[in-house]
Amino acid sequence: MAAPGEGCSEPAGREPRLRDTPEDICFEATANAIALHPARPLLAAGDVDGDVYLYSYSCTEGENRQLWSSGHHLKSCRDVAFSQDGQKLFTVSKDKSVHILTVEEGRLEMRFPKAHSSALNCVLPIDNHVFATGDDSGVLKVWDLRKGDAILEARQQEEYISAMAVDGNGKILLTASGDGTLGVFNVKRRRFELLSEPQNGDLTSVVLLKRGKKVACGSSEGTIYLFNWDGFGAASDRFALRAESVDCMVPITDSIVCVGSLDGVIRLGGWDGEAVGQAQPWLGTREGRARRACAGARRRARGGPGPCLPARSSLGPVPVPRAVNILPNRVLGCVGQHLGEPVEQLAVAPGGQLLASCAHDQKVKFWDVSALGGLVVDDYRKKKKKGGPLRALSSKAAGSGEDFFADLRDEAEPEAAAGSDSDGSE
Repeated sequence: MAAPGEGCSEPAGREPRLRDTPEDICFEATANAIALHPARPLLAAGDVDGDVYLYSYSCTEGENRQLWSSGHHLKSCRDVAFSQDGQKLFTVSKDKSVHILTVEEGRLEMRFPKAHSSALNCVLPIDNHVFATGDDSGVLKVWDLRKGDAILEARQQEEYISAMAVDGNGKILLTASGDGTLGVFNVKRRRFELLSEPQNGDLTSVVLLKRGKKVACGSSEGTIYLFNWDGFGAASDRFALRAESVDCMVPITDSIVCVGSLDGVIRLGGWDGEAVGQAQPWLGTREGRARRACAGARRRARGGPGPCLPARSSLGPVPVPRAVNILPNRVLGCVGQHLGEPVEQLAVAPGGQLLASCAHDQKVKFWDVSALGGLVVDDYRKKKKKGGPLRALSSKAAGSGEDFFADLRDEAEPEAAAGSDSDGSE
């Protein structure tokens, strides 16, 4: 098992200081998945070697600590998730197994060695006894720990299940798939409900917004699709980001989500029905098809399915996490970045003050998103120069990949009020 460092801290020899965010946590292998504990400052991570780690994190310099590690998985660990009560940690792997570990000791409490016939890709605890898993073949299983077996099994989607979400009552389970569809399942009645129309590209993420009245799905082509809760058959709206893809997405508030992309940027934003295709004109071209043709190469290299573009590409921007507001739809700016490395997963700490991200740079980084909770976005829109840098929403976001050559550009023209622009910013 490769032992990661305690953190990417500065040299010792000075008094610990209080930071805005915890220090980066460094690994010797790429971390595929991260999760933050629902009540305590704990971070779980799974890497391409199949190892799982639990860390305590702190804003005091030098106080990040590895609590335990587990090497039970034989292949890449693709997802990790804490139970709702915070007592257990669920992990799934390319080796087709599901492991349930105790959070306090890292002890293997339960194991399903051949949970699926294909490699597992995601796991979602529904309550303290029930959880769901999805695999590379599009198979969904819902498990009950009290029975020790699956209580629902279905294969309604043709490609890998990339992400899942459940409503507040633990009744309706949503699955995003690589075939471009959103699946709807009734957990209480243990049955399949319906499948949405296929969207362009793979659906890579799914979250609930607007007090559960809206569902947002990210896609491999850089578009976010919106569904009404009572209308899953077809998307009600769509929003193209200035991003090569939407690989992962987490809600910060009821209207604001953070989005991680192949370009390494973490964006913050939302929707107002802007036309798709203007922000990514290459999607329907030979160049776009060539990009999608090589989509799985990097993810297969790290043991995962799904689309992926080259991390460093002359055809697009450098990867950064963005913040997006929904209804009205806006890309609010850049939260942070893993320069030149695709963002694998995002997680929000209890209270919504901290955002954690992992990428191919073998680091877990933390971002201060405390100011986003009070952010108000209205329908007024300022015209922004096309191709300009994203607004930095934190001090760590300054100098992101998209703004790398900012000092070589002429000063931006004065902003003027106008209608919608083509890049979906501000």
